[in-house]
Amino acid sequence: MSRSIKKDDALLPEQFLQWFSARNWHLRDHQLDLCRLSRSRKSALLIAPTGAGKTLAGFLPSLIDLTDTGNLQNTKKSGPHTLYISPLKALAVDVARNLQAPIDDMGLPIRVETRTGDTPHSRRRRQTINPPDMLMTTPEQLSLLLATPEADNFFADLNRVILDELHALITSKRGSLLALALSRLRKLAPNMILTGLSATVFQPDDLRAYLVAQKTGGKTRDLSEVVYGQSGAVPDVRILKTAEHIPWAGHSTLYAVDEIYQAIRTNRLVLIFVNTRSQAERMFQALWHINEDTIAIALHHGSLDVSQRRKVEAAMVAGKLRAVACTSTLDLGIDWSDVDLIINVGAPKGASRILQRIGRANHRLNEPSRALLVPSNRFEVLECVAAQEAARKGEQDSARPLKGQLDVLAQHILGMACARPFAADELYAEICTAAPYCDLARDEFDQTVEFVATGGYALKSYDRYARIKLNEEGKYRLSHPRMAQQYRLNIGTIVADSMLKVRLVKRRRRAGTAFRGGRVLGEVEESFIDQLSVGDTFLFSGQVLRFEGLDEAQAYVSRSSATEPKVPSYYGGKFPLSTYLAKKVRHILAHEDQWQLLPTQVCDWLKLQKRNSVLPSPTNLLIETFPRADKFYLVAYPFEGRLAHQTLGMLLTRRLDRMGAQPLGFVANEYALTIWGLRDMGAMCASGSLSLSDLFAEDMLGDDLDAWLANSSLLKRTFKNCAIISGLIERRSPGREKSGRQITFSTDLIYDVLRQHEPDHILLRATWADAASGLLDIARLGQLLSRIKGQIVLKQLDTISPLAVPIMLEIGREPVYGQASEALLAEAADTLIAEAGRFV
Repeated sequence: MSRSIKKDDALLPEQFLQWFSARNWHLRDHQLDLCRLSRSRKSALLIAPTGAGKTLAGFLPSLIDLTDTGNLQNTKKSGPHTLYISPLKALAVDVARNLQAPIDDMGLPIRVETRTGDTPHSRRRRQTINPPDMLMTTPEQLSLLLATPEADNFFADLNRVILDELHALITSKRGSLLALALSRLRKLAPNMILTGLSATVFQPDDLRAYLVAQKTGGKTRDLSEVVYGQSGAVPDVRILKTAEHIPWAGHSTLYAVDEIYQAIRTNRLVLIFVNTRSQAERMFQALWHINEDTIAIALHHGSLDVSQRRKVEAAMVAGKLRAVACTSTLDLGIDWSDVDLIINVGAPKGASRILQRIGRANHRLNEPSRALLVPSNRFEVLECVAAQEAARKGEQDSARPLKGQLDVLAQHILGMACARPFAADELYAEICTAAPYCDLARDEFDQTVEFVATGGYALKSYDRYARIKLNEEGKYRLSHPRMAQQYRLNIGTIVADSMLKVRLVKRRRRAGTAFRGGRVLGEVEESFIDQLSVGDTFLFSGQVLRFEGLDEAQAYVSRSSATEPKVPSYYGGKFPLSTYLAKKVRHILAHEDQWQLLPTQVCDWLKLQKRNSVLPSPTNLLIETFPRADKFYLVAYPFEGRLAHQTLGMLLTRRLDRMGAQPLGFVANEYALTIWGLRDMGAMCASGSLSLSDLFAEDMLGDDLDAWLANSSLLKRTFKNCAIISGLIERRSPGREKSGRQITFSTDLIYDVLRQHEPDHILLRATWADAASGLLDIARLGQLLSRIKGQIVLKQLDTISPLAVPIMLEIGREPVYGQASEALLAEAADTLIAEAGRFV
């Protein structure tokens, strides 16, 4: 609901009334509500759909306040009036650009600047001396500002903090870092208020708790006010109807490239979202090969050089592009008002994620955003149908907030010592006001402080790990001034593989000569470069490149004339299937009346499964066993996501080995897992020598899990990340950066020492918490085991079932790029389908 602006509206100064009237704009209720709450000095969360004016609503109270005569005359200020915090550097830049328009139009003497990792040092230095009225920044830059002796003065007059896309922060360690920074801000600027902005919210109270100080030991959380914006039009989400054969497995989506290209031709600007950076590269390359109309198509993902990403963003704003193949780097909040269509290649993996992406299209409140879902395989068709229904109903499934992690706490403690000496009692009370740490036990805090001071019991004899120490007043201070520099160089919680710059050279060097110059294309994982030999070709930055060699932590490449790379692509993250969509997929499988929503070829596949075997139900776990060649297979259909399935597969093979089933291996995807071995597991179940209830008992998450982890490298890899975030291991020192191999060698040694001599070390606890919630997905696996207790259905078959074909195609697959991959996959699928039963 919106209302016309009246001349006597006391909330808006005259120039604001004129500006709105000149555009025939109406102020919406949620925008007025935020102004009123701001005037009452109340923090609030605004939940409103894309195109509802969230950004203007968030900044309007600050613009009004700064327009006040008294504020305009107060030119000598110690710090910013308003702090805007964004999860993306690009979003901070975009919001600053959009905010400048009304400021310029109304002639307001308000200065807006950005401060991100890309901001030159000279400008950052000037901002601390002559701060802008509004500073747009990121959680990491806020922590850096707070870790300076000038922080007290810089933030003393801070009036408002705006947290954009808050839902995207609270589920990660960046959210913990931000919450800790906010706890210090509340101390420095006790009168400030916070405004959270979000369009996709599953549990509003989770976000509201971030906006106000929590009380130590409180039985309930303290919450901010909440304002709901007007609902927009129901998004128009469709699933690609293709005459092509939908693949059984894989994620290339090459079958749909022609149809995606036709969609680009009939729209002004299309964003093509994929789930990994390597998929973005392949999609861009595939579209470019068939781009007979020379349509302007670009590529955008996080590994590309920042200058290239900014050029793409500027070209979008200028209307020079027709399509962009992109990853989650364009997921959030950036205002591309002329986007006509969102194409999501592959299943979205979450209801909130697809709603977030759909929101990038058509930023006009009363017109529906349009999206086209392109499933990569047949199981993804079911997932896309579930996501389509969720989008129509506006249902959310975003992850819950991450509990405060001890490695992040250690980083923050060092940062506070960089600002000034601290008393442990005072810092503990301050930290407990942060939502993720409101239940932090005092002994955990003390152990974390001790870790920052000594490295812990097992490491305290090494001076290099002593970063803070007690002064004569009983306060902790830096042990040496260089620790402040080390903190600044290693700030942050995002730990990716060590990256190497990819530099393009025009010609190959002669043996024994150095590489010369060349343009930086971006960065790739060091572990990917390690597998290349000189002469290997790979896909990056939208082109096929030839690896020329490595020199001083840079990978040198030249352009290749090859049409297909030898190595498929570099890595990239994958999203897990959400619990909500998994439940919806199980529901579709179990209810035949919903199959009418599916393409004929997928519907026939399920009908054949029903005839030859059975279909999973929403509550049970279907187990199929069958022989093939000289091995025996067990296929389970939990639909709980790849991470939980991989953990389950590892634990099941250990148990099956003890039970005498002689397992040889397993593979897992988002929907199922299969284990193969030398003995007939179905016959073992029928004879009673193998009990499925014992095999899937919940106690597998006890001793079996501990025994597996003790002998795996998974915890070591996780420990490396925790050691880096906590500051125990430094990635960067003045003038140099450690390679991934150097970091791994150091952390592996420390990990072994701690496991042997201090198994309760806080970093080992942080490592287990990370692994359980991330790589292992223990909570979800535990829920599965509880759900299927007494609900396991065994189906013994003489041959493979139709539903098992996709997971069986995962066995032994080697990554092959392009049409060869499609041909090999199709050939293998034909063989399996012939065994399962012939159908159209």
